[in-house]
Amino acid sequence: MKTETSTTVNALIIINNDRYEGYKKAASETEETDLKTLFTEFSIQSKDFADELRKFVSLDEQPEENETTNSGKLYRVWMDVKAGISGKDRKAILSSCEFGEDFAKKTYDEVMEQLADLPPGSEEIIKRQRVQLQRSHDTIKELRDSGIKE
Repeated sequence: MKTETSTTVNALIIINNDRYEGYKKAASETEETDLKTLFTEFSIQSKDFADELRKFVSLDEQPEENETTNSGKLYRVWMDVKAGISGKDRKAILSSCEFGEDFAKKTYDEVMEQLADLPPGSEEIIKRQRVQLQRSHDTIKELRDSGIKE
């Protein structure tokens, strides 16, 4: 049986799995080198975040290595459809990525409301990851809004 603490930390692990898969998908949807590089970087960041969080959940309570949410799966299907319609347009792909970043930020914000109930040492890591997640979101948003290749 999963504890409330493991369920809360697992929510972050799973959202990072979603993010990892989403950025892998985004990298495959674009032919633009700068975006491929950025999406690969964010994909690796997500994997690192999930790995870092796993130490706070016992092995028998951890989600599968590649477990994602149903909404994450729906998001990737939506991204496929949108990419097909828009012809893999840079702005459309970045908008899809921002949508995913918003969902990840929301999950982190919900968990941060419960920090006092989480394992010792997790608070600093979760806060740091949330700051890095905001930076990633802002990068995606700036690129989308600029319409200019880096």
